[in-house]
Amino acid sequence: MKYTRLTKEQFEELHPEFINFLASQQIDKSEWDKIKEEKPEVAEQELDIFSDLIWEGVLNTAKYLEHYSKNYIFLFGFDDKEIKTIVIKAKQADIDFLTKEGLQWLSDAIFTDDVEVRHGGKNFGTDRNEEIFNLIQQGAILSEGHLYNQFKEMLKL
Repeated sequence: MKYTRLTKEQFEELHPEFINFLASQQIDKSEWDKIKEEKPEVAEQELDIFSDLIWEGVLNTAKYLEHYSKNYIFLFGFDDKEIKTIVIKAKQADIDFLTKEGLQWLSDAIFTDDVEVRHGGKNFGTDRNEEIFNLIQQGAILSEGHLYNQFKEMLKL
């Protein structure tokens, strides 16, 4: 398995897609029930394969990630070849970007010396999707890129 298995909730949400996945392998409901009962290791493999297919689809189309921590916001934008990063840091230790108040403070203080903004970029290594997945595993979330693009424009990147 290349990524992680989908959660029970994710499988429930993707139930129609999973049925189609099994049907593409000529596995109907009765056959699937039989596999689960008689060959649980095969059923586990099917769940893993389906999970990897879903992750690949999501990662192939991903363009932006965001990662929030108490004093930092990491914004990622990427294409097929490179990943660009904008890092926003609150220099005041009592600011918490995980709260509504912390984000309001950022909005008010963005152009002051209390906020440090850096940016950079690098080419992806051998596996773009794996690098994006690793960021997700570390707590980054998929986004539409609104905040990334606002900062990109503000910084004239």
